[in-house]
Amino acid sequence: MTENGSATLLIIGSGGREHALAWHLSRSAHVARLLVAPGNPGTATLPKTSNVPLSMDDSEGLLALALQIPVDLVIIGPEKPLCAGLGDRFVQAGLPCLGPGAAAAKLEGSKAFAKQFMVRHGLPTASFGVFTSSREARDYIDANPEARVVKADGLAAGKGVVVADDAKQAKEAVCDMIEYKRFGSAGQQVVVEQRLFGREVSLFGLIHGTEMLYLGSAQDAKRLHDGDRGPNTGGMGALSPSRYSTDDALGRQFFQKMTSALHQEGLFYSGFLYIGLLIDDQDRPHILEFNCRLGDPEAQVLLLRIQTDLAAILLDLVQGGTLQGHSISTEGHAVGVVLAAAGYPGEPRIGMPITGLANTQSHGATVFHMGTRGHGDRLEVAGGRVLTVCATGTNLQAARQRVYAALAEIHFDGMQWRNDIGCFREP
Repeated sequence: MTENGSATLLIIGSGGREHALAWHLSRSAHVARLLVAPGNPGTATLPKTSNVPLSMDDSEGLLALALQIPVDLVIIGPEKPLCAGLGDRFVQAGLPCLGPGAAAAKLEGSKAFAKQFMVRHGLPTASFGVFTSSREARDYIDANPEARVVKADGLAAGKGVVVADDAKQAKEAVCDMIEYKRFGSAGQQVVVEQRLFGREVSLFGLIHGTEMLYLGSAQDAKRLHDGDRGPNTGGMGALSPSRYSTDDALGRQFFQKMTSALHQEGLFYSGFLYIGLLIDDQDRPHILEFNCRLGDPEAQVLLLRIQTDLAAILLDLVQGGTLQGHSISTEGHAVGVVLAAAGYPGEPRIGMPITGLANTQSHGATVFHMGTRGHGDRLEVAGGRVLTVCATGTNLQAARQRVYAALAEIHFDGMQWRNDIGCFREP
């Protein structure tokens, strides 16, 4: 393993997930220097951490930087560069990289591929059809009364799923995606699947070849408004552990199945994996989707609870070590509430000043930046989801109280948030 204080790490990304990763890894005694490209105003304030003004799309610049330093480990945060094959570029250049290559990242980059993968390996999931023809998709909806979920096949920033209440809404969603190109090329193929009812659970783990390490569970809120109403978003809040899954055996079971399935497919996977489950009223689990990364805002609440030094494990792994013998220690409960810009999830209003962040510390909160920018001596809104206000507690209610007390200190014009994170309705 790299000696204490000697490693240089590069994190690629600019959101709350990357801020949370940098926050956790910068605390490790094994890390001497942490670079975040491009980072955000929050990552710039962390110890041992510097932002690098390189776009996530600048694969040549990122590769040159990593080779010049050189870095001991590259961690790719978001889905877009993973699916575009950035991880492959680093591996081909001989640089240790945490993040699957493009072939394995199709688990997230193509909903159709993911569903077919599940079928091939006997992984439980809802019945479905895959279509490029709007007419054929609408005929399928008419013939299958339970087919009420329409998903854009490609990446759509977490917004490419419509859960319809009836056939009319489902068929409208098909037309929006295929005919009106609401999500561009990502929606030219759609998955139409059975609508399931039950309790949703987010499972997170680390897979490296034939080994896996389960990290824990979370529960997120996708809809914009309280009571799970309104349009889908990239996530308006999260809690960890999930209220519905306190048994880690379930998570380990699914990650063992995934590790075996990837190996059988001949897909080498090295990186974080998210498995979205729905547990129905007969306690049967069904896989909803995969993400080839940590979630955002789930990473924020999960990493707050993890007491284990992930940097030590990751650095050991890329130097030929093993995941066997490692375990993850977590503590307490965590709640995170996303503050979003006016207009989100449509066209967000940006440029408004953000005030009050310094006052949140007195409430024991940690604030992760998602869509912010510096402008002179002030902080401004720069994206749809702006901040995640997080806190931990010995129980869910204690964490929730801290979060909402801290949230009340923050202000920017048009600020949107949910008031019910941590007190979701029972399904």
